[in-house]
Parts: sequence; C-alpha cells; structure tokens
Amino acid sequence: MKRKQFLHYLGASLGAITLAPVLTACGGGGDELASTAAPDTLAPSLAVAPPTAPTAPTAPVAALSPEEIAGLKFMREEEKLAHDVYVALFNVWGAKVFSQIAVSETTHTETILALLVKYGIADPAAGKAPGVFEDPALQALYNTLIAMGQPSLIDALKVGALIEETDIHDINERKALTDEADILQVYSSLLCGSRNHLRAFNGQLLAKGVTYVPQVLTQAEWDAIANAASETCGG
Repeated sequence: MKRKQFLHYLGASLGAITLAPVLTACGGGGDELASTAAPDTLAPSLAVAPPTAPTAPTAPVAALSPEEIAGLKFMREEEKLAHDVYVALFNVWGAKVFSQIAVSETTHTETILALLVKYGIADPAAGKAPGVFEDPALQALYNTLIAMGQPSLIDALKVGALIEETDIHDINERKALTDEADILQVYSSLLCGSRNHLRAFNGQLLAKGVTYVPQVLTQAEWDAIANAASETCGG
C-alpha cells in the first residue's frame, strides 16, 4: 500500500501538466448544452480530427490495479464509441446536437488517453478507424446503435439518450473501483459532461413531443438528472 501511495504521489506531481489542460477543456462550452434548443441553433461545426497523444508516460502500470487499468481502457473506447456514433448520426440527419456533442466526446476520450499515457497503459483505440473497437462488446454495441438511429431523427435522438445514460452508469461503476485522485477527478468531470449531454438529448426529444423512457438508469435517477439545471464541468 505504501508503494502504491508513493507511486500515486509521484505520478500526480509529474502528470499534472499533462492532465490539467485536458480537464479544463473537458469542462468547456461543449458540456454546457441548451437542453431545449432546436437542432439548428446548437453549436457550430463538427470536429472529427483524430486524438493526439500527450507526452510520454510518467508513472508505471504497477501503480494501478488490474480493475483500474481495465476501467480506463474500457472508458477510452466507450467515449470513442459515443463520438463515432454521433458523427455517423450527424451525417445521416444533420442535427447539430450530434455535432456539438461529438466535439465534446473528442475531449472526453482524449482525457482518458492522457491517463493511459500517464500510467503507461496501451491505448486500445490507437490506430482504430471510426466505428472500430478492440472490445467486442463495444463493437457489437456500436453496430446496434447505428442501426437503431437510422429509421428517424427521433430514433437517433433516443440513441443519444441511451448512450448518455449508459455512459453515466458505466463511469459510476469504474469510479467505484479506484481511489486514485486523478482518475476520480477525470471520471467526475466525464459524469458532469454526460449529465449535460443527457439533458440536451432529453430536451430535443421533449421539444418533439417525445418522453424518453430510460433503459439503463432507474426512472428516479433519470428524472433527477434530466430535471436539473445544466452544470459547469471541469477540473
């Protein structure tokens, strides 16, 4: 335990410069969405540039448990999945809620990448084209979500809501498996962003007269998030 604490403090001090700018960006405008705005009034252009790796690793893999490592790798790909689905659905429907949130998801997946680099963990998304994933479960989920979003814009918006409630559930599960301050901070920031994204998709659906029924969260959990005001996220 003492060795882990030493490595934690060493990694935190050396990795602060790498993570701080990304956490700040993660709490920017992309995560503060007008939940009831019409699709064509939401933010600007779609940015789909591939993530760029931060600086070289500054802490050894031994500082983290297997569960912590698996959690970071999973969340790296799950955030990529959200980005890739939103880009694909924007290309089908042209609703800018997808382009706005896709930009934010790029920041989210790069935030996880910064932690992978810091702890010397292999990046499961390295070199992967849009819609391609190392985790077979995430690959199957991507394929399913793309198919679900094809029939109508309302179906596509429901896909967005499903992604965000799933993301919130999965981040909370991984958050419970770590006591590392930097990882907890990143997970908390991602949760904040996902709650705002959930509100944005919910607002779009309500504007079209559709009440979304949660598939992953309980109704009480969904209502608590959906009915709350938009948050300002970040480190």
